[in-house]
Amino acid sequence: MKKNLSTLGPTLLGAVAAFCTYTSMYGFRKGITAVKFEGLDFLGVDYKIWLITAQVLGYAVSKGIGVKVVSEMQPHQRPWFVLGLVAFAELALLGFAVIPAPYNILCLFLNGLPLGMVYGTVLGFLEGRRQTEVLVAALTASFIFASGLVKTLALLLMQQGVPELWAPFLTGLLFVVPLVLSVYGLAKLPPPTIEDKIARTERLPMNRAERQQFLGTFPTGLALLILSYVLLSAFRDFRDNFAPEILSSVAVGNPALFAQTETLIALVILLLMAGLRWVPDNFRAFTLINGLMLAGGALVGLSTWFFQLGVLSAGAWFMLTGLGMYMAYVPCNGLYFERLVASFRYVSTVGFIVTLADWYGYLGSVAVLLYKNFGQATISFQQFFVYGCYVLSAAYLLLTVFSYGYFRGKYKAAAPVVVY
Repeated sequence: MKKNLSTLGPTLLGAVAAFCTYTSMYGFRKGITAVKFEGLDFLGVDYKIWLITAQVLGYAVSKGIGVKVVSEMQPHQRPWFVLGLVAFAELALLGFAVIPAPYNILCLFLNGLPLGMVYGTVLGFLEGRRQTEVLVAALTASFIFASGLVKTLALLLMQQGVPELWAPFLTGLLFVVPLVLSVYGLAKLPPPTIEDKIARTERLPMNRAERQQFLGTFPTGLALLILSYVLLSAFRDFRDNFAPEILSSVAVGNPALFAQTETLIALVILLLMAGLRWVPDNFRAFTLINGLMLAGGALVGLSTWFFQLGVLSAGAWFMLTGLGMYMAYVPCNGLYFERLVASFRYVSTVGFIVTLADWYGYLGSVAVLLYKNFGQATISFQQFFVYGCYVLSAAYLLLTVFSYGYFRGKYKAAAPVVVY
């Protein structure tokens, strides 16, 4: 009982600080998604597509840089790194507001450029602990909840007369104080204990040779997993960035819809992820995570089918596709690799592989945006999203089954590998 009480304070501190930090980061990134920029285009292409593509491309480049930076970062550098990255992103939004179109498109690239390294940096505070499931559940629930919250706040600002170009910058300003306080909380989080290291394996920075060795140890399984993650990232980003367009028939005049929908999803995901804390066997937890991911992929396809049959309303369908997608997406943002590394007793850092997967994921998001505009320009955002739901569901289920089969076979073939 005393041991549980001794870990309760740090667990609560880490969970709240992680949740608030990443929620605040979204305030500097997602305000742009609430704006439609109707009637604006550049070179015959919808202006919002230019802006979202530029931001996502910056985010993808950031992930590529982060593969090295995040995996080699020392613990004492993390708080200042997060604050510096977000400050740069907010300055880019100021530039977007004051620089005339189309030149301000570059500002959205600069906005995304630093922010892609924030997640892996925050994850570094949380990994390698017996409470990591609870901490990462709070962290990942934040980007579900925050997506809806930021859209709602940006829409409310515009309803109060804030110009579209200024809405993203002013939305970001609302999150400055919460960001500083929450990063301070992360900096005060105690490091993993000896018991944590025994249960979950020690986590250390990784140089280039160590990163290549990790990839060479699990090549097929990681390749299949990353490919499935590319599909998830592209799907999630499209749903997130064009939610007003997908739900234009029910979202107009109801800015609270996005916050309400994503908050419900965040609560469900938070409970599911935190529940894994009570599964001490690492490979058993890894198996349960894969089962949850498969259920999520199936839910995306089934809910879309019921929506087309008229059984589900547009709002219910949008929520269920989000729930299914996040059931599959959230574990890959930490818990999947947390339990994988612990199962094989591989001394490493989860931030490296999560950032690497994100890099490919956001490149996939850019490819989907370009395909929508140049390959499927004549169909609506909603219809494109429906097609995407079916493709994601079918392909994701196959990739996840084969990926899990690879890791299961490797785990059963030999005792867990210890790397020093």
